[in-house]
Amino acid sequence: MTIPLLKAPPSHVYGLHMLNERLQILVTPLQRQRLEREARERGVSVGSLVREAIDARFGGYSVEERLEVLERFRRMRAKYLSIEEMDRIVEEERNKDADAMLRQVRR
Repeated sequence: MTIPLLKAPPSHVYGLHMLNERLQILVTPLQRQRLEREARERGVSVGSLVREAIDARFGGYSVEERLEVLERFRRMRAKYLSIEEMDRIVEEERNKDADAMLRQVRR
């Protein structure tokens, strides 16, 4: 029997920011089976299912809060870079770092 938490969140829910905190938990074999089954039925990852459960239990951001943040971004008058331009800048910085490390190794 599957106990629904919420319907699967929209794919953009966590797409606005990088997930960079890792959490390790221990569960029973039965809990793992239930999580894996539910994730498979919904077509999401177990991690996504766990994040959804955390938001459902402890609260996430409301639609109104998300729309307010979106509106603040729209009002910003900064120059926006394309994905290609950001990739180019990141690659340049990586190359600078790699060149600096090579110079140190050669000394």
